[in-house]
Amino acid sequence: METYIIVILCIASFCAGFVDAIVGGGGLIQTPITMIMLPGLSVANVIGTLKIPAFSGTSFAAYQYLKKVTMNWSLLVVMAVVSFAFAYLGSSLLTIVRSDFMKPVLLVVLIGIAFYTFKKKDFGAHKIKELSQMRVFFYAVLISMTIGFYDGFIGPGTGSFLVLAFVSLLGFDFLHASANAKMVNLATNFGSICLFISKGKIIWAIAIPMAVCNALGGFLGSKLAIKKGNSFIRHFFLIVVIIALLRFAYDVFFI
Repeated sequence: METYIIVILCIASFCAGFVDAIVGGGGLIQTPITMIMLPGLSVANVIGTLKIPAFSGTSFAAYQYLKKVTMNWSLLVVMAVVSFAFAYLGSSLLTIVRSDFMKPVLLVVLIGIAFYTFKKKDFGAHKIKELSQMRVFFYAVLISMTIGFYDGFIGPGTGSFLVLAFVSLLGFDFLHASANAKMVNLATNFGSICLFISKGKIIWAIAIPMAVCNALGGFLGSKLAIKKGNSFIRHFFLIVVIIALLRFAYDVFFI
């Protein structure tokens, strides 16, 4: 493999780690670039390989959040277990069928998310009133099943969907949503990694240098998010959602 290809992939991975640490969506950067630079790889090989840098960057970001932000551990344990299992199932399905049929659905969902976030100026600015414990855990399991499977099967934008779920369904502000979402995202990535390792789908010569760069981006991005707070994260979230919308629109109408 040419050296310049690794360099480009590492730069993309650093940017992905930086963006993902703030509000998720790093896969929207490194996944299409990797597919362009390595057109001979199958979708399963690309997604499997990219799970390693994704896990690395999320780990470093999660560590920074752990030092500054309160985590809901009882909730996170449940979400981690469920999301691990469903990410494993999603990745299993990816090795059998293609995921392209989901893109039109995601396009509609992202349009709705972008419109709602833009119109509701105080969305995620502060925590809403406490929900009953039963309702919190019901939403948590539903989120973990849905987004866990999505991450294993498709992947890009998972972190942003998790942040949105924590804000809209569980009532977190953006900072706490980003922090707690990182812990769930670790579980989804790990579930997929276990499946892809067992299937031999990970190309380690690509995954390892990208993982180092993604970790550096995750470290810097999380520190910036903690420093800037909710307003900055909200605006960053809206930008990432719009980029995701454009990406899926391109896939649906031009590919």
